[in-house]
Amino acid sequence: MRVLHILNHVREIGNGIVNVAVDLACLQAKNGHEVAVASAGGEYEILLANYGVQHFQLDQTRTPINLINAVRRYRAIIKEFQPDIVHAHMMTGVVLGRFLKAADSYGLVATVHNEFQSSAVLMGIADRVIAVSKAVAKSMARRGIPEHKLRVISNGTLGSVRTRNIQEYQPVELQQPAIATVAGMYQRKGISELIDAFVQIAAEFPQTHLYLVGNGPDRETFADKAQKTGFSSRIHFEGFQPEPQRYLLAADIFVLASHRDPSPLVIPEAREAGCAIVATNVDGIPEALDGGQAGILVPPKDSQALAKALADLLRNPHRLYQWKKQAQQNLEWLTVGRVNQETLVVYGELIAKNSATYIEMPSKI
Repeated sequence: MRVLHILNHVREIGNGIVNVAVDLACLQAKNGHEVAVASAGGEYEILLANYGVQHFQLDQTRTPINLINAVRRYRAIIKEFQPDIVHAHMMTGVVLGRFLKAADSYGLVATVHNEFQSSAVLMGIADRVIAVSKAVAKSMARRGIPEHKLRVISNGTLGSVRTRNIQEYQPVELQQPAIATVAGMYQRKGISELIDAFVQIAAEFPQTHLYLVGNGPDRETFADKAQKTGFSSRIHFEGFQPEPQRYLLAADIFVLASHRDPSPLVIPEAREAGCAIVATNVDGIPEALDGGQAGILVPPKDSQALAKALADLLRNPHRLYQWKKQAQQNLEWLTVGRVNQETLVVYGELIAKNSATYIEMPSKI
């Protein structure tokens, strides 16, 4: 089949939406399908080309003139590539895909990554809506998306074409015990609560250090907060790292303190690296942790509960070891191969539906 993925860009900046789409495009091309990506471009163009994925330049910046140009460009891409499936991963792409679609010319698929955004409801105009967790599917159904359109395909990132085998990474040297997070520097990622929790345990565990891996618009706010704690020498802002696995392999405890998180890719990576995991009980996080079997779940926006969970692990080496081992169990379902196969099934549904419609039309004339 011929598959066109639509993204805002394909930059290598730790964007989970981009990473999912790049993985799918490369695996689908590897499986023998004709695959293309339309975006404003970025570093992953090289990887896509290596897998035989064609890249079309499509700038979807939301200004009136640029959107007019995007409409013209999108029409030209469709005419040239003639896809069976258009898979949109962001809101502007699904709008283009729907309103410039001729009847039954292709099946339109939308993956809802950030359902907490108000604009996510527009993803429901697609023929099929992929939710990246059961929690996202329930939320979209509550917001009026017909259940017959919804399909749950939980995120998985292990075995990604973007990364090496975990054994090939050299861990960075961290001060031990090491607590780490890999997350965008946004308020919704709970970085503020993580800093507060670290402050609460810092005096009891004077050898423990906190490593914050990632960039984002709120980084300076968090850095200022850390500077005022009295423990700033033990709170390290590491910025964006193209190989976060090196930090995960070196960390004793991985924390994801998000307020909202539909299905974070970093959870499978932390599990594979063998971290003891403490994460908030929101959205798709419990699903990614096997309902709490692979990591400790705490309430969101609760630095005291987070501090207690961290202290319990640091006080008890045996418990810490057990949670590290539990994180590495049942990893098979967290692979990109499984995500790709389930996605192809959704494509197949639409192709079969469109083929049936095409076959039936002459008998109605």
